[in-house]
Amino acid sequence: MAESSFFEREFAPKRLAFWIFWFGSHIGLFIYGYLKQLLDPELDQLTAIGISVTVSRGAGLCLGYDGALILLPVCRNIIRYLRLTFLNKLIPFDENIWFHRQCAYSILFWTLVHTFAHYINFIRAEQLHLAPAWVIHYEKPAGITGHVMLLIMVLMYTSAHRSIRQQSFETFWYTHHLAFFFMLCLYTHAVGCFVKTDPKLGPPHCKGYFTWHFTIWGGIIYFFERVLREFRSRQSTQITKVINHPSKAVEIQFAKPSFNYKAGQYLFLNVPKLSKLQWHPFTITSAPDDPYVSVHIRQVGDFTNELAELLGCNNSSEKGYIPKDLPKLRIDGPFGAPAEDVFNNEIAILVGCGIGVTPFASILKNIWYQHQNQRPSKLRRVEFFWICRDTGSFEWFQSLLKTLEATQLEEGFLKFHIYLTSKLRESTIQNIVINDVSSSYDPLTDLESRTHYGRPNFGDVFLKLKRAIESGRYLPETERNLSTNVGVYYCGPSALAKSLKVEVKKANSEGIKFSFHKEHF
Repeated sequence: MAESSFFEREFAPKRLAFWIFWFGSHIGLFIYGYLKQLLDPELDQLTAIGISVTVSRGAGLCLGYDGALILLPVCRNIIRYLRLTFLNKLIPFDENIWFHRQCAYSILFWTLVHTFAHYINFIRAEQLHLAPAWVIHYEKPAGITGHVMLLIMVLMYTSAHRSIRQQSFETFWYTHHLAFFFMLCLYTHAVGCFVKTDPKLGPPHCKGYFTWHFTIWGGIIYFFERVLREFRSRQSTQITKVINHPSKAVEIQFAKPSFNYKAGQYLFLNVPKLSKLQWHPFTITSAPDDPYVSVHIRQVGDFTNELAELLGCNNSSEKGYIPKDLPKLRIDGPFGAPAEDVFNNEIAILVGCGIGVTPFASILKNIWYQHQNQRPSKLRRVEFFWICRDTGSFEWFQSLLKTLEATQLEEGFLKFHIYLTSKLRESTIQNIVINDVSSSYDPLTDLESRTHYGRPNFGDVFLKLKRAIESGRYLPETERNLSTNVGVYYCGPSALAKSLKVEVKKANSEGIKFSFHKEHF
């Protein structure tokens, strides 16, 4: 599958509209701050230093704007409820982390402009005998808070790089929480009487900048968000079962009476015995009708390995058990995710890669409960694609898939497409050759649906699906002139997401509306 180019992604209508607004608002604020400094007669003495003063003022105003916005995308409770409103059609709330990064990039750019301009200001101020550069740098509140923010930014931005997050998530987690001190410095950056009016106009008096009056509202909203999350996370949680799955995957089942969620949502998990501060996101794999809440955790980092060790999974040959010394859990959530909107479509295509199948486990369970309880649903067909590297991964949800396959109330409602991408051992190949011919079940998954080898060609998949819909064979009793909604939901590596999004865009037509949704944490 072909991947989309930079221009195809960034110049798509919605993304282009965002960029016009984003850059336009910053340019407008910069010009306003620039002219505000230049045209204010009370600041003529300061403006006389040169263009660096007006540039620093314009850049500072942009920093205040970004500082007010950067915390809003991580107010997950607010976003969870906003997703349910009409605004979700106008604003992609599921792209909240992407927008958080855009704010961070903007802060970096305007910080460089602001800092460079101020260093020129400091040198010029000393040359004009207005104030020693050293005093402005390290004795005035503006200089002290500015340099503290620069130091924090170095630590936060370097540890936020993807390679650092993957190798040591803890490093990213702890340094990112230096944002608390960064925001304090940002709110107090303009205190003191650094800027004074021109003495030619009368007795000089302090003339501070009041950007913080607007910037602080983002921090206030985030503060109440964290208070709510802290209160909710401390409500009673009890582990009821631990299951040790193949391919180093651990399933934790727990009871939390106050926890109400929808299929496809996710939560944050904290284990105080490992760390009281670290919170890690995991997709909920149980369904709302289950008598428990469950998450599947793959051992891929320090935290997940330590958690598996704490639960005794690495030392136990038992598949399902309750450890003697149960660690306490703290659960924060649930939070909204794209997968919870699956039931708003007539056709859903679910694509999971490896452990990325977890949101769809909850969806598939919920579908089963809906059919068993005869609850009405708009959903009429589900195509489930699971792409795995090794055969052991299939065992994570094998019993669930077998149950779903065997108890479908409507023939053809749910179809499985299992793909294996790794090379097989010779013994496995021999087993397939011997058992695949006469058996009605796949020798690898024990499902009626056969395993495919390699990667799916989604271009062909969507083309065949469109032809089947247009011919009236795929959705019987549906008029051909009616619009059909096909939701494509994906959870897995970003590389496949980009190419899958391209194929979805190509498949979209006037009568058959394809839409792409990717899981974000």
